[in-house]
Amino acid sequence: METASLFRRIFLFFLLTTTASPEYTRPDPRPLVLRQHNRPDSDPQQVHISLAGEDNYMRVSWITTDKKVQPTVEYGKSPGKYDTSATGENTSYHYFLYSSGEIHHVRIGPLEPATTYYYRCGGHGPEFSFRTPPSDFPVEFAVAGDLGQTQWTESTLAHIGARDYDVLLLPGDLSYADTNQPLWDSFGRLVEPYASTRPWMVTQGNHEVETFPLVYPQGFMAYNARWQMPYRESKSTSNLYYSFDVAGAHVIMLGSYTGFDVDSDQYRWLSADVAGIDRARTPWVFVVVHAPWYNSNLAHRGEGESMRVAMEEVLYKARVDVVFAGHVHAYERFTRVYDNKADECGPVHVTIGDGGNREGLAMLFENPSPSISLYNEASFGHGRLRVFNSTHAQWSWHRNNDENSVMADQIWLQSLSSSKACKGTSSTKSRNDEL
Repeated sequence: METASLFRRIFLFFLLTTTASPEYTRPDPRPLVLRQHNRPDSDPQQVHISLAGEDNYMRVSWITTDKKVQPTVEYGKSPGKYDTSATGENTSYHYFLYSSGEIHHVRIGPLEPATTYYYRCGGHGPEFSFRTPPSDFPVEFAVAGDLGQTQWTESTLAHIGARDYDVLLLPGDLSYADTNQPLWDSFGRLVEPYASTRPWMVTQGNHEVETFPLVYPQGFMAYNARWQMPYRESKSTSNLYYSFDVAGAHVIMLGSYTGFDVDSDQYRWLSADVAGIDRARTPWVFVVVHAPWYNSNLAHRGEGESMRVAMEEVLYKARVDVVFAGHVHAYERFTRVYDNKADECGPVHVTIGDGGNREGLAMLFENPSPSISLYNEASFGHGRLRVFNSTHAQWSWHRNNDENSVMADQIWLQSLSSSKACKGTSSTKSRNDEL
């Protein structure tokens, strides 16, 4: 037994030394940050916005303790001057002894691109503002997964907010409530300063499932009620998967925890969605999913494999440029890949489940790294995807270093729609710096 234990320690030591920046001291988890409601009952809280269809429509979502507040949003282009208003819907839910506040969703628009709007929710409380995305390049996405609500989450959000962006993509695991419903409220308050100013586009992770045998067998009750995404606008039948266009990019949000095999509604929807992509209009295609299809970390090994087997060919034939995933609490970037091999016509796969969750980092990677894995590091952080034009974009990953955000990985991307080698069905292996 002692010999086996010694070999195990040696094995773990070598695994821990495989990350890309061995000189960096890996951070420990940090305490939860709980935000309390400190406004009047009629005032909006947990305000967040999301894209809601063409012509820069936006969905404004918020919660009030007062059930009598109406789901209306007044908005305009000048502070305090609201020349337009819209009315939406409200809902609420119960989870065992917990009762949510009144959850409001209002779709406003059409709006002008790259324009700042000022708005007020329900006729009460403070004024908020947001800026709509541009109608054309350049456009910048912030990407952060597995956020949670810890002091590391605060650090990630501060770094994201310190530099401008147009849309945030979140590949699942938002609040880490895990059936403790008040944590959904705390999370909404924590992200409000950011999510009320730029559209946040999210998909679900395993921590959003929240099923309970017999009582709540379907799951996603809180997630679907609070974070309504544009699934109807993209002809999906489920809030768990949808798509949207922004500037010259088509973004597909997939669901790891709903049916995805060839007989599923999601598979049929995905096939129809990619068939309708016009690469002249949206030369870039990005996919966001929770469980990674490629992963050299020892955490969550193989959990995305069945979905990869079912759907990878669809994405490959559609010439998807990048697939972003979360779930694994670390950062990893793969080369362009298809069917477990380097392929210049496959998407780049990026795991970015390092937003700040309470469970800490996934420290252990394979040693040696697989040839298709080009960079990995167990640190908290966020990513930036800046799409400059129809042919080139820059991806960068920024490590949280307490007060500072340090760019630790960067790569230039060429859109597959502009690649002569990928116009047809043939492909060749590649492992270039420009992917």
